[in-house]
Amino acid sequence: MATLARLQARATFLAHQYYFRSSVVDLFRKKEYDAAVKIQSWFRGCQVRAYIRHLHRVATTIQKWWRSYLGRQQYQVVVKLASCAMKMNLYNAMAVRIQRRWRGYRIRKYCFNYFYLKEYLRAVSETNDAIREALEEFAEMKEREEKKADLEREEKKRDYQARKMHYLLSTKQVHADTMTRL
Repeated sequence: MATLARLQARATFLAHQYYFRSSVVDLFRKKEYDAAVKIQSWFRGCQVRAYIRHLHRVATTIQKWWRSYLGRQQYQVVVKLASCAMKMNLYNAMAVRIQRRWRGYRIRKYCFNYFYLKEYLRAVSETNDAIREALEEFAEMKEREEKKADLEREEKKRDYQARKMHYLLSTKQVHADTMTRL
């Protein structure tokens, strides 16, 4: 019983001691838990950042490949257009050569035929001379008609003046001196 009484006397001390030790252990456990959480969060953060870097590199690689593909496609389009333009320029140059040769042949064959051209120019010259003579005759005729019309107008004017003043010729004029003497 004495041991029981000793145990009961020490029971409160043991309870405090047990509570203190468990609270210390709880504090250490909480510190360890917080430290473990901190280490895990740091490690997971490193993992996530490494994964994001990896994704960034992969995305950059994909973009690089896609842009190079688009660049090659655009380059092929530009090359195709340039080759079409070069072909069209070549075809146009060839067409110009053909047209130049044909026009030169046609001009030499038909237009610069010396005897034909000489005959044509002689005919044009004769036609011009005939037209010039006809125009001169026409101008002279018009001039004569105008002179005749002017003379007729002058004659009509004189007739009109004569008719207008005929009474002056048919009556005797009396001076004012004789009128006052009467």
